[in-house]
Order: sequence, then C-alpha cells, then structure tokens
Amino acid sequence: MRLSNLADYAVVLMSAAARQCGSQVGSGPLHAARLAEQTGIPGPTAQKLVSLLARAGLLVASRGSGGGVRLARPAAAINIAEIIEAVEGPIALTARCDEGRHDCGFEGSCQIQPHLGIVNGAVRAALADISLATLTVAPAKAEVAGAPAPAPQDKTTATPAFAGATS
Repeated sequence: MRLSNLADYAVVLMSAAARQCGSQVGSGPLHAARLAEQTGIPGPTAQKLVSLLARAGLLVASRGSGGGVRLARPAAAINIAEIIEAVEGPIALTARCDEGRHDCGFEGSCQIQPHLGIVNGAVRAALADISLATLTVAPAKAEVAGAPAPAPQDKTTATPAFAGATS
C-alpha cells in the first residue's frame, strides 16, 4: 500500500504545523504559505490541504490580520489515520471492498472480500496508533527495530517525510 502524494503531503504539512505550534492547542496561527515554504510542498497544494484538514477538524483556520492555521487539538491527540482519511477517505486496501460498492467482477464468488474488513481495520488501527506528536521527534533506534538507521538529513532541504509516494 502506498500513500498518494496528497496524503503524503498532508502528513508532512501536519507534522510541520505540529513542530511550529508545539503540542499546545493555544499556540499562535501559522500561514499556509510558510508551511509550504518549510516543507517544499507547492503553495496551491498546501492551501488545498489546509482546507481539507480544516474541514476534517484537524486544523483550525482563521482569516484576517491575525489569521492563519493552528492544530485543532494537541499533536498527541491527532493520529496518522485521521490525517490520511481527511485527504483520501476511509482507509481500504482496495476500492472494490468498500461498503456499498458493487463493481467487483468477482462479487458473489469472492472468498476474500468478506474478510477484507478485518485487514482494513488492522491497517487503520496501526496508523491510528501513531500520533502526530511521534512524527515531531527523532525516532529512537528501538522504535525502528530491524530498520537501518536513517542517514542524517540536511535541515535546509525540505523533503516530504514519505518521499516516493505515488498519486
């Protein structure tokens, strides 16, 4: 399973907002243009994401001279599943197993479809266990068991955290 570029960028944008705002809900607002600049996300895409994330209740946007965006809740109370669903809709491995869809050529004879809800639930639960606050700190080596340590990154270059995601 790969995230779309938009979902990837949403996670990157939210983690940048969390780093800027801290984990306090009462922090001052940020501007979408500043988040775009910090993350390397194109400005129009950042604006679209701010709109989607605000509509999902993850960001609060305000207009005017003191306006901008801020986290709607502390970063520890926002999880990755919520961010992805704000952009992509419900998490599912295949579109054909969505509730109410009847466009599968194997419908009626598929032995797997009745079980995909369990798989989708497990994937969503795994993503829901990762808070936005977790993405604002460097991972400990024990948290990345079996994975090679990431190479140090130049802080002046903004690259999305999930680089390589597809649309």
